[in-house]
Amino acid sequence: MKHHIAFVGLGRMGQAMATNLLLAGHTLTVYNRSPDKAEAMRARGASVADTPADAVREAEVVFSMVTDDEVLRELTTGDDGILAGLPPGAVHASCSTVAPATNQELARAHREHGSWLVAAPVFGRPIVAANGQLWVCLAGPNNAKSRLLPLLPAFSQGNFDLGEDPGAANVLKLCGNFMLGAAIEAMAEAFTLAEKSGLDRMEVFEFLTTALFNSPAYRTYGRMVAEEDYQPAGTAPSLLEKDLKLTLAEARAHQVPMPVANIILDHLTATVTRHASADEDWTSFARRISESAGLIR
Repeated sequence: MKHHIAFVGLGRMGQAMATNLLLAGHTLTVYNRSPDKAEAMRARGASVADTPADAVREAEVVFSMVTDDEVLRELTTGDDGILAGLPPGAVHASCSTVAPATNQELARAHREHGSWLVAAPVFGRPIVAANGQLWVCLAGPNNAKSRLLPLLPAFSQGNFDLGEDPGAANVLKLCGNFMLGAAIEAMAEAFTLAEKSGLDRMEVFEFLTTALFNSPAYRTYGRMVAEEDYQPAGTAPSLLEKDLKLTLAEARAHQVPMPVANIILDHLTATVTRHASADEDWTSFARRISESAGLIR
């Protein structure tokens, strides 16, 4: 069955997800703060709206994928935001990586409006989204989640249901991003030790990701770290810096010490401060380990 869908936020990930929804045959209206990205979607067959409110006026479901909590709040509750135009009974799938409390807050605003919010953050790089292989974390009212499920195969290979509290999916997303950062930190340290001991970084990568850590995440990110080639960008370092700050804020709220998360955040902050190239991936924070060990390329 084909649906009328709106998509708000057309960065690398949003473009890939929205394009696949179009390819699945759904009617799509899009909005992006930078008009050029929206125009690229018009060329693919989407309608382009001037405001989020206009984008969602006929939507059964609206997906949002934006950079941070402040932008999500403004695009949802602002004068020309999603809630200003969303029909009662429609579903807002909030796919951004934000604080759990943000989606809980917006879920209350949706209930007052007569619509529903489902937290639906995703795992995977934009190329993974384009290939329809993301993993989606879902949390929100069961009836609203059931309406999303037929749409998710356009860009995902599966989903995990975290219950009805919309904050739960974002807790899992923050935990997952922290673990990816910890894996990159660990591989960078291991490969640097191996190199300074006379071993080849790529040989160490091949062994460790075959014998011990044979998973897509380790192999994808591990190759980038081993080769020290951080292009093309999947996600900018500044966005993962934001995510680690959210992780540590959640940890403080629950009195959970996370020393490794602080190390990763320090390296990401140093990477952002040094003005990483716009086309470099967030994994480039691994360079800080090589530099600290005196391996300046």
